[in-house]
Amino acid sequence: MSFRRSGRAARPRLRSPDDTMTLTEHLGELRVRIIRSALAVMIFAIAIVAFYDPVLDFLTGPYERLCNSKPPDFCGFDASSPDKRLFILDPLEGVTTRLKVASYGGLILAMPVILWQVWRFIVPALHAREKRYAVPFILSSILLFILGGFLAYITLEPALEFLISWSGEGVGQVFQVSRYIRLVALMIAAFGVGFQFPVLLVFLQLSGVLTPRQLLRGWRYALLVIVVVAAVITPSGDPISLIALAAPMTVLYFLSIGVGLVFERRRRRVIAPT
Repeated sequence: MSFRRSGRAARPRLRSPDDTMTLTEHLGELRVRIIRSALAVMIFAIAIVAFYDPVLDFLTGPYERLCNSKPPDFCGFDASSPDKRLFILDPLEGVTTRLKVASYGGLILAMPVILWQVWRFIVPALHAREKRYAVPFILSSILLFILGGFLAYITLEPALEFLISWSGEGVGQVFQVSRYIRLVALMIAAFGVGFQFPVLLVFLQLSGVLTPRQLLRGWRYALLVIVVVAAVITPSGDPISLIALAAPMTVLYFLSIGVGLVFERRRRRVIAPT
């Protein structure tokens, strides 16, 4: 290991996985990564507080569009004041909701930074061949998370329609803004995390833990696991959200097998005798 000469102790740099770090060095590296991730979340949270009203309009968009497309009594609000469809039931709820939106939004927007810090923490344990996949893995994770969050957002309107219509006739709808925001945030997070499934599978194939043929042979069990996981992590519990999450996860499962086959063929060509 090499250290820079300075007034304070330098962080260790590992040239290869054969180098080792002490427990104290591991904890110090973990502390740095956590601090950087927390700062990113804080910065984005402050930005959301500064632009709270546009962010709130964006989050309540699916519910607003649903109410505008239905009769006035469908959403359970007074037709004389159609702009007031979400309510607070506590004097402090307005402040706490603003803080929750900032926290959820800061965490979601800081996800690229968090993923990068996680990767930088585990990269010393990887070989040079595995380290070169850092940028593709980070970019694919970010893009898939955004895609999952976007899918959750566009499916929120039919999911809300299903949930409201199944509440029964004569049941009025009065939604708290804090509960609604929590549902939206959890839906986006659940879909974003669910879309990381193929990234994990590709990583396991590249590291040799799994093979494409093993994944292909166990596709029936994989589909069952995907449906169960989608049902568990979907906060609304409605079949529309479950299908909207399970279907693309199934497609991504088979795409990850295809990616694994491509890398397996390249690996064989490299090690094949000339």
